[in-house]
Amino acid sequence: MVQATSNVYGSLIGGQWIKGEEKLPVKNKYTGETIGYITNASRKDVESAVGNALETFKNNKLSVHKRYEILMKAAEIFAERKEELALTIVREAGKVLKDARGEIDRGIQTFIASAEEAKRITGEGIPLAGQPGNENKMSFTLRVPVGVIGAITPFNFPFNLTAHKIAPAIAAGNTVVLKPAELTPIIANKMAEILREAGLPDGYLNVVNGLGKDTGQYLLEDERIAMFTFTGSPGVGRHIKSTTGIRKVTLELGNNSPNIVHNDVADLDRAAELCVTRGYVNSGQACISVQRIYVQKEIYDQFVEKAIAVAKTINVGNPELEDTDIGPMISEKAAARAEEWIKEAEEQGAEIAFGGKRNGAVLDPTIVTNVKPSMKLVCEEVFAPVISIIPYETIDEAFEQANDSEFGLQAGVFTSDLNLAMKAAQTLEFGGVIINNVSTYRADIMPYGGIKNSGVGKEGPKYAIEEMTDERIVVIDL
Repeated sequence: MVQATSNVYGSLIGGQWIKGEEKLPVKNKYTGETIGYITNASRKDVESAVGNALETFKNNKLSVHKRYEILMKAAEIFAERKEELALTIVREAGKVLKDARGEIDRGIQTFIASAEEAKRITGEGIPLAGQPGNENKMSFTLRVPVGVIGAITPFNFPFNLTAHKIAPAIAAGNTVVLKPAELTPIIANKMAEILREAGLPDGYLNVVNGLGKDTGQYLLEDERIAMFTFTGSPGVGRHIKSTTGIRKVTLELGNNSPNIVHNDVADLDRAAELCVTRGYVNSGQACISVQRIYVQKEIYDQFVEKAIAVAKTINVGNPELEDTDIGPMISEKAAARAEEWIKEAEEQGAEIAFGGKRNGAVLDPTIVTNVKPSMKLVCEEVFAPVISIIPYETIDEAFEQANDSEFGLQAGVFTSDLNLAMKAAQTLEFGGVIINNVSTYRADIMPYGGIKNSGVGKEGPKYAIEEMTDERIVVIDL
């Protein structure tokens, strides 16, 4: 096996690491030191990667059981190397150690679930005989792999969200060309090496490293790719949709997650703790991080007091330390942008109830009150450890405010009233409605995806496999 050398990753094409001319540093997001390099893939590199993936797809089919074995073996190796992989995430993403370990654990389960789903891919029988003139017809459907999948992954969960694209694609029998986020590429490249160690044939997973505006664009323009799967910003998602034409796409985009705490909540302390801690996990850099918290007026003051108390317990600092809860954001630029939004809201009348201070790429956990719907902290995706707490009178008012958004990924509702919970499930315009937990809840086997500007298609191994296969009708004239 030809591996990357000196922690420099080029493009992995057909089992060979091809170095590009332009070398891009990968930084430790807390210390700022360089921890590795990637090289910017050229158009020729991307064309070679896609061509190799297509040839592999056509000429080197993997049996279902072999796909299962490879994915399970990869999960086993991930578990053996868990600490190394977690530290890689800590250093290149700034994620705190305990969360990085949790991400590796989740990624392992995503691989296991994908391996299991590889054995369950099936079509259905079509009862044609029930129609006049079709008495002698037998019909059924098959699900077949689409071909080459272009996977473009984000910086915020660089292991598990890559797993959510790679593992179902392989389970379905496809080949993949992966473009990892240039800010956090090392963990994805290690995943590729481990998959080869687990027995994945060359060409099933090719990797093209580089900048989105260059390497990513070359990938989008290659019409031999049958499907794209992308997690990232709505702006890039729209660009992908407009560039790829009628080809299949799965887009998991942004959100400004609303969470409703009604006055009949069974455990206000638990609701406050979940809303605050899940608003700050990964420094708020998750598309389903708690952002907008709507609290019924009768319990609003209590909730704010409890939220501040929870926020005071959050440890901020070096992500490699065991007891750190929040480390740096992905860059100082990202933290400065969030700080600007906070200051802008304050100038418009909002109150900073807690936090709001920044030191380089580290933004303190922040609670904002007295906000208005037009403020960026409310109507846009903040993607930072910032939560806004907003009072409401009636539940219908809360539903209306929650729905007043261009996004629709997930929402959370806290209530002890079953009828209200069912009304929330029917009224809230989101891909997921989480009752008595926060919007940030995600089990990796569940269908996951949004509506509006939050994207199209679903993730979760079973549902991703459906996206990554085509349904073929077979009719037999007896």
